[in-house]
Amino acid sequence: MALITGAVKGTQDTLPQDSGKIRFVEQTIADIAANYGFREIRTPVFEHTELFNRSVGDTTDVVQKEMYTFEDKGGRSVTLRPEGTAGVVRAFLEHGLFNDALPQKMYYFTSCYRYEKPQAGRLREFHQFGVECFGPEGPAADAEIIALASEIFGFLGIEGLELKINSIGCPTCRAEYQKALKEYFRSNKDKLCDTCNDRLERNPMRILDCKSPVCSEIAKDAPKVLDYLCDDCKEHFEGLKKYLEAMHIPYRVDPTIVRGLDYYTRTVFEFVTTEIGAQGTVCGGGRYDGLCEELGGAHIPALGFGLGLERLMLVLEAQKIELPEDMRPDICLAPVGEAATVYSAGLANELRQNGIFALFDISARGIKAQMKYANKIGAHYVVVIGDDELNSGKAKLKNMETGEETETELKNLAEDFGEIAVRDSIAKFDMGDDLADVDMSAIDFNALFGGKD
Repeated sequence: MALITGAVKGTQDTLPQDSGKIRFVEQTIADIAANYGFREIRTPVFEHTELFNRSVGDTTDVVQKEMYTFEDKGGRSVTLRPEGTAGVVRAFLEHGLFNDALPQKMYYFTSCYRYEKPQAGRLREFHQFGVECFGPEGPAADAEIIALASEIFGFLGIEGLELKINSIGCPTCRAEYQKALKEYFRSNKDKLCDTCNDRLERNPMRILDCKSPVCSEIAKDAPKVLDYLCDDCKEHFEGLKKYLEAMHIPYRVDPTIVRGLDYYTRTVFEFVTTEIGAQGTVCGGGRYDGLCEELGGAHIPALGFGLGLERLMLVLEAQKIELPEDMRPDICLAPVGEAATVYSAGLANELRQNGIFALFDISARGIKAQMKYANKIGAHYVVVIGDDELNSGKAKLKNMETGEETETELKNLAEDFGEIAVRDSIAKFDMGDDLADVDMSAIDFNALFGGKD
C-alpha cells in the first residue's frame, strides 16, 4: 500500500537511531553554556508578524521572501519564528527581566522556519542552539560568547573551523558608511539585480549580502565598513581582538561580514567550514545594542549567536567524529510462559526503580527470538525466567559479552545486579576481582556503562 504522504519538502525526521547522538550533542552544549552562566529560556514557535518585521528588518531576504506568515482564526497576522533572537528579546522585555541583576544570560534550543530552497545544511524547518546576553556593553562580553562557541566545537573534537570577525559600527558611523555605499552602488545601478536596486536607497548594506554572482562581484570593490568606524567603535573592535588573543582564540578580520539581519551593531562574527558545501556558516552572531529599544524597551546593550544544529551534525559526520548512541539495556528479562511474564513485569519494575535500565518481553516470543532480540539491541545481561526459576526462586544471569553465567536469587536481583556487573567489568579489564573494599552502594551503575561499549 502506498503512503498517503511523505514529509513536507525541506523538513526531515529524526529517527530513533539518530536521536541519541543529537541528544548527546545538545546536552554537551547545554552543560558548557551553564558553565558560562547561561540559563535556558523557551519561547513560542510563532509570534506576531510585526515582531520580526521590526527586529529582523523589512529589507532582509528573511522578511521579504522567507517567512511563514499567515492569519489565525482571529484575523491576526502571525509568523513561525525564522530565528531565535527576536522572541527572546520580546520575552526579556515583556516579563521585565531587565529589572533583575544584569547581565541576564539565556540559551535555547529551538526550531526555526524559512521558505528557502532546500539543500545540504539548509532546510525549511531547521534547529538552532542560541545564546543571548543582556546588559554588558564592553568587548569582554563579545569575546566571552565567542569563547563559548569555540569551546563547544573544541569539546566535540571539531577541527578546521575558521572564526571570522568584523565590526559594522553603530548607527552614527554606519550612516556615513551607507552614504558611501549608495554612491558606489549607484554607479553600478544598471548591473544590480532588482532586489538590490530596491535595497539601494533603503539599506545598501544588504547588497553586500546578496547571493547573485553579479552583485557579489560588484560588492568586492565596495567601500569597507572598517574605514568608517567612529572612535568608540574602533576602540570596541580593537578591544575584542585583545580579548580573543588573551583567550588564545585565532581569528581573521573579514570586512565583508554583515550578517543577514538588520538588528546587528558593532561586532559580527561567523564560524565557517569548507566541509559541508555551500552552507559553510555553522555559527554566527554579534551585537544588537539597539534591538531592545526598537521593540519598545529601554536602551539595553545585548549580544548573542545562533548555531545551526543540522550543520553541526554535518560537520561531525564529515570529520568522522563518533558520538555515543542511546544507552544499551542493562538487563533483559526473558520469560517463558504467562506466569513468568507476569513475574517479569513486576521484577522489571523493581529494577527500574533501582535505576537499572531493564526490559522484559512484551511480545510473547519464544526464547530463541528473545535472545536474538537482546543481542541485537546490545543488552549487557539476560536472565531467562521459566517455571523452574519461579519454583526455585533462582535464575542465571548471562553476561552477553563473555557468555559467563552467574546464579542469583530473583528476589535479590535488583540489589545484587550492580555488584555482579561491577565485578564483571573489573574482571574484563584484568583489575582483579577482590571487591572487599568497594562500596557498592556508592556506585552509579548507569554512569558506569553510560551507553558505551
